[in-house]
Amino acid sequence: MNTAVINVKVDPRIKKKAQKVASELGFSLSSLINAYLRDIIRTKTVNFSAADENPSDYLIKSLKEAEKDIKAGRVSPRFDNANDATKWLNNPKKKYANQV
Repeated sequence: MNTAVINVKVDPRIKKKAQKVASELGFSLSSLINAYLRDIIRTKTVNFSAADENPSDYLIKSLKEAEKDIKAGRVSPRFDNANDATKWLNNPKKKYANQV
């Protein structure tokens, strides 16, 4: 098979963990990366799973602030079309609605 080399900078700990998982699944890391690249070409999408990830303190704080803003009515309403959004934006007396 004709092959090309791709050099990628990866944290050594990540590489070791990925090699271990690949091995446990019965694959080489190279074969999994090749399969992933083929999948990107086929589907034209990139998928990541964050199932085991925990949200950062910053994200948690931001979500709580957003929740307070929604409850206080400091958010713009949702619009079904651009004309309604433009009308709302062009009305300077209109305050933020409680719609979300």
